[in-house]
Amino acid sequence: MKIKNLILTLILSNFLAISAFAQFSPGDLSKGHANLGGSDNCTKCHTTGSKISSEKCLECHKEIKTSIVSRKGFHATAEVGTKQCVTCHVEHKGRDFQLAKINKKTFDHTQMGFELKGVHAKKECNACHKAAFISDPNLKTRIFTYQGLSSKCLNCHSDYHQGKLPANCGSCHSFNTFKKAKVVGFDHGKTKFPLQGKHANVECITCHKTEIINGKPAQRFKGLEFETCTPCHKDVHEKKFGDKCQQCHTEDSFHTIKNINTFNHDKTHFALLGKHKTVTCKSCHKTEHMTDPIKHDKCSNCHKDYHKGDFVKKGIATPDCKECHTNDGFKSTTYTVKKHNLSPFPLEGAHFATSCTVCHKKQTDWSFSKMGTKCVDCHKNIHKGNMSEKFLANDNCTSCHTTKTWKSVKFDHDLTNFKLEGVHAIKSCGDCHYKKNSSGERIQKFENLSKECSSCHEDKHFDQFAVNGKTECVKCHGFEDWKKLKFDHNTSRFKLEGAHKNAQCIKCHKEITDKKGTFIKYKYESFDCLVCHSVKN
Repeated sequence: MKIKNLILTLILSNFLAISAFAQFSPGDLSKGHANLGGSDNCTKCHTTGSKISSEKCLECHKEIKTSIVSRKGFHATAEVGTKQCVTCHVEHKGRDFQLAKINKKTFDHTQMGFELKGVHAKKECNACHKAAFISDPNLKTRIFTYQGLSSKCLNCHSDYHQGKLPANCGSCHSFNTFKKAKVVGFDHGKTKFPLQGKHANVECITCHKTEIINGKPAQRFKGLEFETCTPCHKDVHEKKFGDKCQQCHTEDSFHTIKNINTFNHDKTHFALLGKHKTVTCKSCHKTEHMTDPIKHDKCSNCHKDYHKGDFVKKGIATPDCKECHTNDGFKSTTYTVKKHNLSPFPLEGAHFATSCTVCHKKQTDWSFSKMGTKCVDCHKNIHKGNMSEKFLANDNCTSCHTTKTWKSVKFDHDLTNFKLEGVHAIKSCGDCHYKKNSSGERIQKFENLSKECSSCHEDKHFDQFAVNGKTECVKCHGFEDWKKLKFDHNTSRFKLEGAHKNAQCIKCHKEITDKKGTFIKYKYESFDCLVCHSVKN
């Protein structure tokens, strides 16, 4: 009986112990608090009544208590500082449960006193929040914590400059990139060497070279020589002009000479005149050293013969440029009309006012030597095939035209079989020799022209006076005035007698209209009185 009671007592004790343990420990602690497991450690976090005490949490998490007391960081914000720790951090959820749950997408990092900018904003949290960047040895042992980081650059980044520059990287660099970032806060103008001209755009590494310091590469910023240009720039003149480059050059460009007028080029063997004053030194001084001698006796020493030997003058195939040009430019020329008149082709009439380019630069290149002296060498013979060779032998335009103007013609029309009289004598050639065809095209005609008036003039009488198909207008009209008639009615078949002498022409010769058209009727088939007079009863 005693044995049975003992067994029951042990079974009951074990049951009560298991029940009590289940009550005190509802689940495993997280990895960070795993060392606090067991009933002996409950009071380290819980107070009487199983409540969680924030005071007890802060006794262990001193860094958070410091943050709250100093009113800095996330736990000191108005939103978080009034809450109990257990509100956000719940335990007994298992070993892998994460106590600090943060929405990385919506979390405002500025609450931590460090705003994420540039590259920092693109980094994952664990890229910065890791044990390697925590300086507090007590926090380094934590499995995971967001605490213990400093906002100083060198807390996470190595000092590339190895103490040669201030530790505040932000005074020179931005948050975008360290390698190619422009100096954002450093004012080089406060140094002994202000950056001016081209120096302002030069990359820092160009002057501040990388050297090995303490076995590591670092840029050199102090102790640079800058009193003269030669520590950085090669003296191409080899000190022939001294070591003060700034006497001639500016920081804007070595190719721009400062106060170029102060350099007296007249002391050399070649005075700079005209366009030569504005030419860059390097255009002529093409060797390595500015003081190397160069040929300058002829223009061709520097300038290419643009005319390619085409200009012939005084038996010299290729005269020097100065024979026709000056230092003021190649476009202007000293080859005057007076000089041109000494050539095989004197300039007369319209040729005198014609630009040189019209004749000498018909294509891309100039031409002088083989121009020709005939009109057809420059002008097209538009009469070719339209005029008898008798009047245009050997394409000689001067037989009719002058150099004054093409419209001025000196042709003697009496040499043809049609003498110009009256109004014909004052008409232009084109009035008779240029006509429009059915297509409206203006064509010329000089050969095989008819002398009949009707070949040029419209017969407004509709062949009333035609004899054998020809009408001789000159029987009535003169060359001076068509309206002034020389017709003698008494030579006709109807002589004017009696009252007929004083009758107006229109009384008998009335305007009629028939199938031919409208015209004045002059010829009658009958001279019977009744043709014109009616009989009254």
